[in-house]
Amino acid sequence: MTVSDPTELPDPWHALHELLAAMDAEIEQVYTEHGIQGVRPRFAYPLIRLAHTGPLTIRELAESLNRSHSAISQTVAAMRKEGLVSSEPGPDARTRRIALTEYGRSLVPFLEAEWRATHATVAELDRETPYAMTAVVADVRRALARRPMRRRVLDHLIEPPQ
Repeated sequence: MTVSDPTELPDPWHALHELLAAMDAEIEQVYTEHGIQGVRPRFAYPLIRLAHTGPLTIRELAESLNRSHSAISQTVAAMRKEGLVSSEPGPDARTRRIALTEYGRSLVPFLEAEWRATHATVAELDRETPYAMTAVVADVRRALARRPMRRRVLDHLIEPPQ
C-alpha cells in the first residue's frame, strides 16, 4: 500500500527533535529560575567563546564553534536583540566584530557553570541509559562514514514517473 502523502507517515526525526527541544526548554527554565531572562541555551557557546577570545567577526566565531555562518549570524542577531552582544566595525568595510555587552559579560560565569553542569548531566544520562547518547552519535557517525546519508537516500529514492 502506497500512501499518497508521505508526510502522513510517522516522522522518524520527530522524537529526537522533540527530546532536544524539551532538554533545551528545561535548561532555559534553569536560566529563568536564576533570574536570567532572554537567554536561550544556544547562546551559551558563543557568549562563553567571546568572553575568552574578545571580539570576533561572525565568520571567525562560526569557525571557532564549528557552526555554519548562517546559524551564527541568526544567533548573533537574536543575542543582539536581547542586549547580550554589540557589533563594531571590523577589519574591513564588509565585516563587523561581535563583542559582549556588559550585560552579556556579566552572565558568562553562570553560563560556564551551567555548561559544566549540562556536560555532567549528559555523562550521568549516558550512565543511566542502556544506549548512551554519546555512543549512539558516535555509532551513527561511523555508519555514515561507511556509507554517507546522501548515498543511503539515493539508494532508497524512487523517482516519480515523468
